[in-house]
Amino acid sequence: MGELGRISVYDALGGGAVADTLLWRKCYGGVMLLIGSTVMWFLFERAGYNFLAFVANTLLLLVVILFFWAKSASLLNRPLPPIPDLDISEESVLVAADEMRVWVNKGLATLHEIAVDGNLRTLLLVAVGLWLVSFIGSLFNFLTLVYIGVLLSLSVPLLYDTFQPQIDEKLIVVHKNMSVVLKKVDLILQNIPMSQKKQKKTE
Repeated sequence: MGELGRISVYDALGGGAVADTLLWRKCYGGVMLLIGSTVMWFLFERAGYNFLAFVANTLLLLVVILFFWAKSASLLNRPLPPIPDLDISEESVLVAADEMRVWVNKGLATLHEIAVDGNLRTLLLVAVGLWLVSFIGSLFNFLTLVYIGVLLSLSVPLLYDTFQPQIDEKLIVVHKNMSVVLKKVDLILQNIPMSQKKQKKTE
């Protein structure tokens, strides 16, 4: 694949601080994320620390520190704790709700294809997807799975950005082979009689 057709990984990740962290352009963010996730995983997975107790104790310590900081600041004429005004804007809520609505509608449309239209292809795709999720979930617990996701997010984008031409060549070959297999599966599914949606007779 030539340079003209190469997609910028930085732009694909949305740019900004997130892309800088995932591509290790700002090592501080990547190191902090790696250390923080590793400490959390060790505390909850290996040390057996309870998540709810950890959150409660952390918040308790934070509240006590801020309280005494504010009291001492008023007595000693020192600046108050540098806490910004925490407020969720209406715009951000609307954006999140709109994004959630899109995903919910996609899920309902898929359910409609299976339950009403009797789409066997969609049923098989959903069944395979759910089976993969169940199989992966049986190998790791949720916390370990999240930790693996963090490790992959800190390594895969960097490796792909470094070796993108070579990886793209292999992905093109895999995509062609998968397309041939999916076409054969579609031909098989088309020969299987599927239940169709009943329509009301109109005079």
